[in-house]
Amino acid sequence: MKDNQFGCRINFESSEGKTALYSLEKLQKDGIGTIDRLPFSIRILLEQALRNVDDFQVCAEDVTALANWNAAEKSNQEIPYKPTRVILQDFTGVPAVVDLAALRSAMVAMNGDPSVINPRIPVDLVIDHSIQVDAFGSSGALKKNMEIEFARNRERYEFLKWGKQAFDNFNVYPPGIGIVHQVNLERVATVVQSRDGVCFPDTLVGTDSHTPMINGLGVMGWGVGGIEAESVMLGQPINMLIPEVIGFRFLGKLQQRATATDLVLRVVEMLREKGVVEKFVEFFGPGLNNLKLADRATLANMAPEYGATMGFFPVDDETLRYLRDTGRPDLLVQLV
Repeated sequence: MKDNQFGCRINFESSEGKTALYSLEKLQKDGIGTIDRLPFSIRILLEQALRNVDDFQVCAEDVTALANWNAAEKSNQEIPYKPTRVILQDFTGVPAVVDLAALRSAMVAMNGDPSVINPRIPVDLVIDHSIQVDAFGSSGALKKNMEIEFARNRERYEFLKWGKQAFDNFNVYPPGIGIVHQVNLERVATVVQSRDGVCFPDTLVGTDSHTPMINGLGVMGWGVGGIEAESVMLGQPINMLIPEVIGFRFLGKLQQRATATDLVLRVVEMLREKGVVEKFVEFFGPGLNNLKLADRATLANMAPEYGATMGFFPVDDETLRYLRDTGRPDLLVQLV
């Protein structure tokens, strides 16, 4: 990954050794935008645009437009969003793998090398939507349900196992691991990724409307359709209007008798009254110090209910605590 006309790639020593990043601070010092006043969610969009400038998919104008984002002005300009990974569930993921297999068949028909057909970015598929409960109320219920599930879905699971072995950048989480949002939060998300000697924010799209649950960890992502997900897998950006960002400030802490559910319901009610459809909601304020990550993830997970594209929580000490508690490597936590 080379530098571009903005000259903002800088090298530094990290927990993983010598690496690089695309510096928004340097971009501001060079007179482009007032970046230290931008919402964190806009900064993430700006970084991915800056890192991917090629004057083809991403242009210099996209960078300057994001750097000069203004809360007081609604923008009609489109910008490209290039996520760093994709997460799928099995109902929408199987057709995506079928399409990749069809592309390989077409390559063979043209006397080409089928092995060159692969996702351009990491793709994780979590098998969770085909789960049914037949046995319950006994110690052997889980084992019995798993046996029935594998028998019912044997052909599909064999196909996905083939896909995991055949394609680069494609990983499958088998049944019984958990639901896709839980797996994404507890296992897959890294907050910061490192690839080709460059560090950058972990960003994604997913084929489920509740993909924004990952926003509770400080990771940008939202749900898209299967066709959009496939295009991202093959290296194409998603074009979107520069979003409006609604700030939601938390103060104090919950009263003793109040629960996180009470908080979530009240926040949803307030945001529906405000009107946040197709907007980013970014949570901030001293009250975040009293919100555990599980509660943040619940608030973020409700984004489809209050109509926002995201309900975003910036990275803080609670994020780092959660990464440690869920067994992420120490080197990754230090890098974040």
